[in-house]
Amino acid sequence: MKLATLKNGSRDGQLVVVSRDLARAVDARSVALTLQQAIENWSTTEPRLQLLSAQLNAGEAADAFAFDPAQAMAPLPRAYQWCDGSAFLSHGALMQKAFNLDPIDGVENTPLMYQGAGDDFIGARDDIALPSESQGIDFEGEFVVLVDDVPMGCAAEVAQQHVKLILQINDVSLRALAPREMSTGFGFLQAKPSSSFAPLAITPDELGDAWRDGRVHLPLQVHWNGQWFGHPHGGQMNFSFGQLIAHAALTRRLRAGTLIGSGTVSNTDRSAGSACIAERRAIEMIELGAAQTGFMRFGDRVHMDVTGSDGQSLFGAIDQCIVQAQG
Repeated sequence: MKLATLKNGSRDGQLVVVSRDLARAVDARSVALTLQQAIENWSTTEPRLQLLSAQLNAGEAADAFAFDPAQAMAPLPRAYQWCDGSAFLSHGALMQKAFNLDPIDGVENTPLMYQGAGDDFIGARDDIALPSESQGIDFEGEFVVLVDDVPMGCAAEVAQQHVKLILQINDVSLRALAPREMSTGFGFLQAKPSSSFAPLAITPDELGDAWRDGRVHLPLQVHWNGQWFGHPHGGQMNFSFGQLIAHAALTRRLRAGTLIGSGTVSNTDRSAGSACIAERRAIEMIELGAAQTGFMRFGDRVHMDVTGSDGQSLFGAIDQCIVQAQG
């Protein structure tokens, strides 16, 4: 099942079910007005949404209409909680080597994670408006899961069962602001502006065999200004989503609608490219002695997509422009 949220003038948008070929959609308000409402009552809403999905894909939904991804908000336009991990250790290792950073104690056994701002996610085709190019504008391709209620102290094997929907994100970063915030020990704030999401939130079964071991076993295709940038594979997560959820729930319960991110998709194989500019710059620093690639400029475009074995986009594509914020 594929779900999207369409713009309707409200902050939370209108929940719709989208066909597998991304061509058609049907209004889901008879089941739930918003995705947050749906996830909070998943045991009752999920079967009814699945029925709508089956009718839509069979061509039996009388009120179906053409799906326009440009009209999609983030599937969950604002979340009560957004926790982003760093589950690909190859990314951290590159940063550590490039910048001569001290190793983080226990990083191979305990996931890194920070709490981000979830009040203003943006859609896949919306412009990314930012104050200044000097802030080091970067994209970051990640996978994300949306959970229902997770009890405190939940074991990883059980935690994975709370994954109800999978999403794909461009976790926008401002690299020039990050060092100072990291050095304080308080975590990111200004260095992490509003993130953008691919149009669709999908149930794990939509991935078929590509969803196993709590990982998305597919490459994330990233293009910058029409040029290939990378296709790192999501299956190389060192920590599964079950482990990430369990980490977040160690000392508190997680409420339905919490989003958990994988961190930048990264592979040890350099031929896979990268899902963020900072990683390419780190590789250049290691191999060439200095970074050669600059960060994004106003007018630049970033495109991200994940396709199945049939070539069909699974989450819908992120395709957006960097613009200067006004006022």
